[in-house]
Amino acid sequence: MLRSIMRFFLSVVLAVIGAYAVASVLATQLILANVESMGLAVTMRDRLHATNHDLLGLFPAYGPLLLIAFLIAMPVAVGLARLLPKSATFLFVLAGFVAVLAIHLIMKQVLGLNGIAAVREAHGLLLQAIAGAFGGYLYFVFSGRAFKKEEKISSPPL
Repeated sequence: MLRSIMRFFLSVVLAVIGAYAVASVLATQLILANVESMGLAVTMRDRLHATNHDLLGLFPAYGPLLLIAFLIAMPVAVGLARLLPKSATFLFVLAGFVAVLAIHLIMKQVLGLNGIAAVREAHGLLLQAIAGAFGGYLYFVFSGRAFKKEEKISSPPL
């Protein structure tokens, strides 16, 4: 039991780190593309510096939000995958996608703000959700579910 709890939390943390890294890089590059579209030059050095800055700087605020979202979404995906084992990969990817999408839509609706500038436009929001989908896939892999054939997928400990 303790082993499965640890595997669940480790899988979620690794998935969140992966989703966060992709989300942060995509957000930074989208903002820099907008800067370039205004006629300002953005060098590779600028891109690397800004990416590094955002990877470190966004985590204290965005990381915990992703963690909460994944702690909700992944058990839901596990439950659905038990009912639809042939769709497990899709369900975990979808859960990550929806989790990140929900973070931003809820923040906008409840707080009236965008958590990160990149989600002001629909394509930025979509890119963040895709980063969440990547995180959902990482959870699927790290949890060992990707290596189970058509076994019943067990529920994570709650």
